[in-house]
Amino acid sequence: MELSPNYNSKEVEDKIYQLWEESGFFNPDNLNKSYKKPFTIIMPPTNANGNLHAGHALVMTIEDIMTRYKRMQGFKTLWLPGLDHAGFETQVVYEKQLEKEGRSRFKMEPKELYKEIAEFTNNNKKNINAQVKKMGASCDWSREKFTLDADIVKTVYATFEKLKKDNLIYRGKKIINWCPKHQTSLSDLETADVEKTDKFYYLKYGPFIIATARPETKFGDKYVVMHPKDKRYKDYEDGQKIDLEWINGPITATVIKDEAIDMDFGTGVMTITPWHDAIDFGIAERHNLEKEQIIDFYGKLLPIAGEFAGMKITEARPLIIEKLQAKGLVEKIEENYKHVVKTCYKCNTLIEPQIKEQWFLKMKPLAAPAIKAIKNGKIKFIPEHYKKIALHWLNNIIDWNISRQIVWGIPIPGDTSGDTFDTWFSSGQWPYAVLGFLPLRGISRRETKGKDMKTFYPTDVMETGGDLIFFWVSRMIMFSLYNTGKIPFKNVYLHGLVMDAKGQKMSKSKGNVINPLDLTEKFGTDALRMGLVVGNTPGTSLPLDENKIKAYRNFATKIWNASRFVLLQTENPKHEIRSSKQSLNSNDKKALNDFKKIAKQITKEMDEFKFYVASEKIYHYFWHTFCDKIIEDYKKGTVSQQLLMTLLLECLKILHPFMPFITEEIYQQLPIKDKKKCIMIESWPKGA
Repeated sequence: MELSPNYNSKEVEDKIYQLWEESGFFNPDNLNKSYKKPFTIIMPPTNANGNLHAGHALVMTIEDIMTRYKRMQGFKTLWLPGLDHAGFETQVVYEKQLEKEGRSRFKMEPKELYKEIAEFTNNNKKNINAQVKKMGASCDWSREKFTLDADIVKTVYATFEKLKKDNLIYRGKKIINWCPKHQTSLSDLETADVEKTDKFYYLKYGPFIIATARPETKFGDKYVVMHPKDKRYKDYEDGQKIDLEWINGPITATVIKDEAIDMDFGTGVMTITPWHDAIDFGIAERHNLEKEQIIDFYGKLLPIAGEFAGMKITEARPLIIEKLQAKGLVEKIEENYKHVVKTCYKCNTLIEPQIKEQWFLKMKPLAAPAIKAIKNGKIKFIPEHYKKIALHWLNNIIDWNISRQIVWGIPIPGDTSGDTFDTWFSSGQWPYAVLGFLPLRGISRRETKGKDMKTFYPTDVMETGGDLIFFWVSRMIMFSLYNTGKIPFKNVYLHGLVMDAKGQKMSKSKGNVINPLDLTEKFGTDALRMGLVVGNTPGTSLPLDENKIKAYRNFATKIWNASRFVLLQTENPKHEIRSSKQSLNSNDKKALNDFKKIAKQITKEMDEFKFYVASEKIYHYFWHTFCDKIIEDYKKGTVSQQLLMTLLLECLKILHPFMPFITEEIYQQLPIKDKKKCIMIESWPKGA
């Protein structure tokens, strides 16, 4: 039996993936009856709006390593793939395409826009699935799900109705984050906090000095608020009326005492604009004060602003200050005031808080069981510090605005405005929705479970990016406990960002985005997978250096050449690798025992999710022990051909989760007893 002189990943990978798919072993139902204990990973649904990026390549690599390892250990292994319609994010991507074509979604019929985005998404789905396969993902394609599949939508609607019946969903006019560019509300998690340097204005408001960075909001300010314990203002009574001159003429202001005021900020007194500030809104709610809109939903001033009506706020601001200065109402201007502002996380447009009727979900009742489960250690976080991060957010959780003013998504039932659910409302139900669970009030859970739900739930691992701890992970825990009474997963493995070689975040504007498929084309998928996992500790950023990938391409060549050498030594094509120890000499037995010790260490590291250590350990063993020592000892005649063949097979098995393509290709050429159809259903090596 002889391997070709050189390993050609381009010729091998598609052929090997086809072999795996035809074998049927990605589907746990096709594994034999000895595979009893289930092991489940639900793939984080990839956004169906573009190509796989380096972060996705890391996800596919880590999850495939877990899956292949557990399958080889004899687990009934399900890795369920899926795609996310990714509501707002996908619509933003499509809007950019419309802009390039000189079109606008605001001039399109909703049905036509939805149809176009659906077509765009369907094309991307096919493309992404092909790319996932290129990464070697051994997921069960027969169970693939999409967040807009009819059964998923049915589960989402059932959860919505159940939440309503339990008085956890309500519709109300509250202050929300509004993106003037995309014309939709956003949750707090969909806004970015950005430090900005602005002018800070100290204005005369009757007998008071108030400070603001946003004078354009002050037209409707008729309440002046101070802390009830602030001695500077003890002579002013709650509810007291004060006549004063303001931007557009004389007004009557009302004194309000409220403990929300920071006595150490500015002058300790402020006017409030309840329609355009969350803190001000809270004060107005507590004191039953009027709320008046000053800025419209497009970021322009309304008629209350007088001659400034219709102007964008950034254009109006300096003109308003000029008018106030002419009236002698500007005390001073601070030039370099640094403060944090909220922006849309997709377009960087300044968020304009607005009062708008929306659907809200009460989060504290959902958070309480999640906090208890996490504190009791029912869910393990890797790395562990994410446990504190999750608990901090859950303990300080606020009601969630689940309405979005976009076309692309799941429509909110009974909502005449045409709003859709926040995409995280549906993807937050992903672990049980994809397994066939339907939450129906008044019907036993046993009756609403599908077969997969009974077998594969709770799942074993949720592997995703650390940045999704709030967006997604915590919400899945809350929804799952609410609907199923069980945690959705036992372990949460959180990887860090994949950076460029210099450790900088990848972005199109920097021109440093690395396409993983370019690297697989150049160096082979196995080399990329090793480059992504070796030395990559959970939760930390990974600089992706092409030289590192190249080094593991060289390692693949080393594996191929060593295997070729071993096979060339095989005189009998029916040579039985799995023969007993009796045919081994003392040197063989020592070498085999040394390997078993290494295998035991690697198994322990795999069980502890230390893939970054396990991968490096098998790399060093194969290169420096198997190639540099054992093959050389064989040439000297001190170890047997039997040992050579035995260790080659065992090394290939340990390497397989990390480098599946080359190990499978070599395995298919091995002359071994009781050969399996694929190496991926070989037994994991036993340690000493």
